[in-house]
Amino acid sequence: MRLLHTSDWHLGRSFHRVNMLDAQATFIGHLVRTVREREVAAVVVSGDVYDRAVPPLAAVELFDDALHRLADLGVPTVMISGNHDSARRLGVGAGLIDRAGIHLRTDPSACAEPVVLADAHGDVAFYGLPYLEPALVKDEFGVTKAGHEAVLGAAMERVRADLATRTPGTRSVVLAHAFVTGGQASDSERDITVGGVAAVPSSVFDGVDYAALGHLHGSQTLDARVRYSGSPLPYSFSEADHRKSMWLVDLGPDGDVTAERVDCPVPRALARVRGTLEDLLADPELARHEDAWVEATLTDAVRPDDPMARLCERFPHTLSLVFDPDRAPDDPDLSYAQRLQGRSDQQIAEDFVVHVRGAGPDEQEQAVLRSAFDAVRTDDTLQEVAR
Repeated sequence: MRLLHTSDWHLGRSFHRVNMLDAQATFIGHLVRTVREREVAAVVVSGDVYDRAVPPLAAVELFDDALHRLADLGVPTVMISGNHDSARRLGVGAGLIDRAGIHLRTDPSACAEPVVLADAHGDVAFYGLPYLEPALVKDEFGVTKAGHEAVLGAAMERVRADLATRTPGTRSVVLAHAFVTGGQASDSERDITVGGVAAVPSSVFDGVDYAALGHLHGSQTLDARVRYSGSPLPYSFSEADHRKSMWLVDLGPDGDVTAERVDCPVPRALARVRGTLEDLLADPELARHEDAWVEATLTDAVRPDDPMARLCERFPHTLSLVFDPDRAPDDPDLSYAQRLQGRSDQQIAEDFVVHVRGAGPDEQEQAVLRSAFDAVRTDDTLQEVAR
């Protein structure tokens, strides 16, 4: 059975000040053509269909267009909600849409109720595990510790239990939206850390033939059976080196997996350039970036006059300007943002404790801080979904 694995569409999201809706529509057209031309038997979309819980109308219209075009092909689509989606909103009408071959899986309690498709070699069971916010689903899965590994592990136990009741030889595909150990993150994914831990081991997916992952925006192979498709478009300059693609997966008669990357159309290349303003304007090696979306980091000791306008004369698509003067790490003139760069909220809070009382928090105090940050993040999730 040939599958097309994609995720993290983030419909409605912009790239800095650039509206990406046209590029997202181009991607949807590319996906539909790929399904038709490569004789795809099923499409799997592993979460973050939208960029936020209440998406703009234009994004909803594009999603509606995508569903109609996929349904018209007669190719089943299995789709889960991600941490950016409102599971309840995305799942409205799921029962009716299901009849058109579009299977929305947004309810954690139904994670062990697969979509079963068949080919010449038998059944393939597709299990959709929507993003599982630990604090919100721990009671559903009967876990005492609200962590990603605990809830995802409990969900997979249900999947394996259901699979054991199926006809011998039934192949299996799991869709999940999570941060799996070994995956490489970028700046554009929302933090899902709980209790100081964001990642779960890939072994949680043992027992299934293919795990189609979403959440991380770079296409990645953790092993032959566990892959991220990545986002089809770039959403931060940290993705400048990404090759945006989907996975075309062939699931063999015995559950063996072969996969091919299918490149996605990207509207414009990304480039990160660094140096003094005069060097950036004069360096002939940078000519290849003159038509790219550019993030320029200026290292001038003194901020130059009108830098954005001058950069745009050479790089007309400059979207981001960063000032990072070449200074020693202990330079008192180092900016607050530079001092905090790369540090988590937890680390910043612990640094503040050191600053106030001269000693860092002990283990119990660290646990209190983690609990507070987790509570705030969970409350933000609840508030967003409730809007």
